[in-house]
Amino acid sequence: MIAIGSIVYLKGGSQKLMILNRGPIINQNGTKMIFDYSACRYPVGLIEDEIFYFNEENVERTIFEGYVDNDEERFQELYHEMIDDLDSDIVRGEVNPTSFGLE
Repeated sequence: MIAIGSIVYLKGGSQKLMILNRGPIINQNGTKMIFDYSACRYPVGLIEDEIFYFNEENVERTIFEGYVDNDEERFQELYHEMIDDLDSDIVRGEVNPTSFGLE
């Protein structure tokens, strides 16, 4: 799990993204979907209609690691437990890397 504030490149992308959130649940076409991360463009920052949702397997490389302490480590443990206990009406989102427009 990548810490909030980390800067990553997605597979096939050339735009840096900064991790904003872990485990965002969004509504896509009436279906609740969970992703591993949400992010914004770096260094631009958060723009409302430019939030990117993706999963661990979409990350090619982490170039900067966000702050990690005991609270972060405990959160990661609890997060994995939460994922294992998700409601059946929440599905894991799938990502088409070419849909980002970050090339």
